[in-house]
Amino acid sequence: MSLSGKGAITGIGETVYARGSTRPALDLQIEASLKAIEDAGLSPRDIDGVIPIGITGAPAEEFIHNFGIEDLKFSAVNPIGGASGIASVQTALSLIDSGVCNHVLIPAGRNTSIGAKAGARIHTMPQFHYVTEFELPLGAVSPAQLYAPMARRHMELFGTTSLQFAQVAIAMRAHAVLHDNAVMKKPMTVEDHQNSRMITDPYRLFDCSLESDGGAALVVSSAERARDMKQPRVQVIGIAEGHPDSPSSITQRHDMTKLGLSKAAPRAFAQAGIKPDDIDVAEIYDCFTYQVICQIEDMGFCKKGEGGPFVENGRLQLGGALPTNTHGGLLSQAHMLGMNHIVELVRQLRGQGGRTQVAGAEVGLATGYGDLGDGSIAIMARA
Repeated sequence: MSLSGKGAITGIGETVYARGSTRPALDLQIEASLKAIEDAGLSPRDIDGVIPIGITGAPAEEFIHNFGIEDLKFSAVNPIGGASGIASVQTALSLIDSGVCNHVLIPAGRNTSIGAKAGARIHTMPQFHYVTEFELPLGAVSPAQLYAPMARRHMELFGTTSLQFAQVAIAMRAHAVLHDNAVMKKPMTVEDHQNSRMITDPYRLFDCSLESDGGAALVVSSAERARDMKQPRVQVIGIAEGHPDSPSSITQRHDMTKLGLSKAAPRAFAQAGIKPDDIDVAEIYDCFTYQVICQIEDMGFCKKGEGGPFVENGRLQLGGALPTNTHGGLLSQAHMLGMNHIVELVRQLRGQGGRTQVAGAEVGLATGYGDLGDGSIAIMARA
C-alpha cells in the first residue's frame, strides 16, 4: 500500500507573520484558508474534509459555519505537535485515495501575543505524563529545557559544537533577510550567535525558534483532479510519520540522538523511489538548531554523528549542496507549527520562490518534529 503519487498540494495560503498581532487565531486561520482555497482555484464550499492542526486549530464546525460547507465528510486532529502538518497531509491523502474526500483543507493559526504559547500545552497533554515524573522535578518546564539534553548528548558523543549550531542559525537568517514574509530581517554573524544569551545549555537565544503570530493553510486534492486545477502540480511522492523509542520522555530514551524521523524517513524515501542525494531543496523543522542537524542525520544525508561538519561551509544556504529552509524557518521566518515549511516547499517546486528560489528545484522534502521527537516527512516533486 503506497500513497506515492495519489495526491497533490493544490492550494497554499499564508497571512503576514508578525509579533504583537491583535487578531484572534481563528481569524488568522480563516484568512490563510481562504487564500489557500483561492490559490487552488476552488470555492470554500468545495472543501469536504478539514484537518485543523491540533495545537491551536479551530474545530471543524468553525469552517462549516464560516465557509457555508453543506456536506463536510471528514474531520480529525493529529495531536503530535509540529509533526502534525505533514501527518495531516498523510491523512488527507489516505482519505482521497479511499474516495472519502475530494479536497481536504489543513489550516493552522496561532497568536502568542493574546493566547497561550505553544509550549504551555506540554503540561496539559496526557502524552507528557512521563515529563512530569522524570524531567519536571529537575526544573525542566519549557521545550528548550526538555530538548537540551539531546543536543548535549550529541555534543558529548560526537564532538558537535555550538559553532556548528551557529551555521544552522546563520543559514536560516540569510534566507529570511531575502524573504518578504519573514519576522527577522537583520543578518546574523557567528559572533552574533555566540554572544546571544544562554537560554538553557547548550541552547543560546539564536538556537531557539520564534514565538510568532499568523496563519497558514494547505489544500490537498487527488492527483487526477490536480491536473486540471489552477496551479502547477506538486505531487506527494513519499510520506510517513514515526515515533521515537520512549516517546514521552527524552531522558529515559536509550539513544537520545535519534528521533521518530529515523523510522519515517526510510519509508518515505522507499515510497518515493529516490535517495537523499536526489533532493534539490529541504524545508527541515527547526524548532532548535540541533534538531536540524539531528534530522539531517536521521534522513541519511550523512552518518550519525557527522551532522555538525555537514552543516559547515554554507552547505545549507542558497547555492549550497542542500539549500534548507529557504523561507527562514521557525528560527527566522516565523513559528507556524511547520506549516510554513510545507507552504514554502510547494512554492519552491512551483518555481514561485522569488529571491530565495532554488534554481531548477524539482524534488524536495519537508519535515515535521513534534512533542518529544515525533517525526514526519513529505517528499514532493514537480509533476
